[in-house]
Amino acid sequence: MPQDLGRSAVASPTMIAGEIPLIDVGDFLAGKPGAAERAAAELRFAFEKVGFYYLAGHGIPQSLIDAGYEAAARFHAQPMEAKLAVKVDEHTIGFMPTAGEAPNAKAQGKRPSQNEAYFLRRERQPDDPDVLSGRRFHAMNKWPADLPGFRDTALTYMRTLEALCRKLVRLYALALDLPATHFDACFTEPHMILRMSRYPVIDGEDARTDSLVPHTDSGFMTLLPPNKVPGLSIQLPDGRWVDAPGVDGAFVVNGGDILHRWTNERFLSTPHRVRNVSGQIRYAIPFFCDPNHDTMIECLPTCQSAERPAKYPPIKFGDYALWFAAQRYQHMQKVPTLSASEISPGERATSRWR
Repeated sequence: MPQDLGRSAVASPTMIAGEIPLIDVGDFLAGKPGAAERAAAELRFAFEKVGFYYLAGHGIPQSLIDAGYEAAARFHAQPMEAKLAVKVDEHTIGFMPTAGEAPNAKAQGKRPSQNEAYFLRRERQPDDPDVLSGRRFHAMNKWPADLPGFRDTALTYMRTLEALCRKLVRLYALALDLPATHFDACFTEPHMILRMSRYPVIDGEDARTDSLVPHTDSGFMTLLPPNKVPGLSIQLPDGRWVDAPGVDGAFVVNGGDILHRWTNERFLSTPHRVRNVSGQIRYAIPFFCDPNHDTMIECLPTCQSAERPAKYPPIKFGDYALWFAAQRYQHMQKVPTLSASEISPGERATSRWR
């Protein structure tokens, strides 16, 4: 076990707005000597101090990002009856109307989140054994009927982001003082979700209304492509809310509760929200990349010691994802999920959905 367990990173990356690190992974992706170690040190700093970072040098073409946003706008421009024809199901695939999430918004003194969203997962075929068995979160996607080219654009975007994430997880391993390949087996066929969201304009004077109420994400890695319309803000560890300004060409990346749990809370899962007071419709196409369904999430060896024992019991990622979805989405409220003994008291109290 490393002697510097829990140390703060010594690398100080470029800071955006003085608060959020910017990490350029171009040299790492190009295989330049020493680049992985430098980027990993900056990543460690980002997750121990903030929980968010900007990702530059990722190699994702701007044309593909633009096509993703255009596809989201095309989907949401359809009549409501066309969107409801692919309504969200127990696999969280399909269209979710406004007020479909954040069932505990009232506990925050909030109205339901003011957005609608369309979810896609890994593309599967009817003869896939997981489809045939009805395995949760392994169903076929629900595609709109009359949007030529939409499917190809969405799948190209998802596959491109998946390939990037499978490279980035090596930086996460190095940042945690593990061999670079430590997470490779956990991401051979990662859980992935593309969420295409539409945020109407809200009243900036109404403190009870958010486009997306304050929350943490459930998983390992969330990538939000550069967005010309502002609205995202994050809650720093000291409690301050700060806007995340757009940075040309840079993704905004954050970790979620599984990363927080896996690292024994060494890496942060930072609350964030969306408030679209821009005066125009805001679209978002976040991509969520998480470990394989059967990955056992238990405290990493470099994140525990006699003085810092593991805080959470081991759990399979798929089981945790099901539990989390049941806390977050209205359509999952009646889905059988985990017993109380499988979730820590802190998680039962808050669902990490704050």
